[in-house]
Amino acid sequence: MSESQTHGTTQKLPADEQPTDGGFGQSASAAAYEPVDGAHGRGGRFWSARRVPAGVLALLLLIVAGLFLYDIVAVRAHRTAQPWRRDLARLLAEQPLDGTWVLAGAATVTAVGLWLLVLATTPGLRGVLTMRAEHPDIRAGLHRDAAALVLRDRAMEVSGVRSVRVRLRRRKADVRAVSHFRELDDVRADLDVTLADAIRGLGLARPPALSVHVRRPGRKG
Repeated sequence: MSESQTHGTTQKLPADEQPTDGGFGQSASAAAYEPVDGAHGRGGRFWSARRVPAGVLALLLLIVAGLFLYDIVAVRAHRTAQPWRRDLARLLAEQPLDGTWVLAGAATVTAVGLWLLVLATTPGLRGVLTMRAEHPDIRAGLHRDAAALVLRDRAMEVSGVRSVRVRLRRRKADVRAVSHFRELDDVRADLDVTLADAIRGLGLARPPALSVHVRRPGRKG
């Protein structure tokens, strides 16, 4: 009978939740881990500085504003306006509001504006996982790739594991292992315990749920 390891305790699964190989030589389990708050609670996500979009937008606005300002100053100094500004003014005056180019331009400007609003109101930095705040003046984060590498290394320490692939998202760690000996349920149970301990050791503010799948190597040829 298979068992599921959760937070260091062993609990028997109901009959309809027993992991079975289904005739395909696989064993799977899933366990959710509640986040453990630090001494000063959980910190929020890190916000991206958005330097590239802000820099590109500022550069474009500077160029456009500089061109218009130069031409306006030239006209005020009793010089002839640049041909491009006269052509632009005439084109805008003659173009109907329901014209294709007007609608396309309005749609483009609206899409860019919505994109900038999304960038301004979302944190970004999805690749950085927030760690528990042990001190109110210190915030720490862990890159997802580094955390996935830690889980992979810990999983490779389990007896019977031949190879491991870890896909770590913000709310779920999907671990898929290949075992070339030992019973699959035994390997999976050991992985549950080892990876649960590894996740707690990462010190994340919101530990991801754990999903473990173990299978036999595919046949060659």
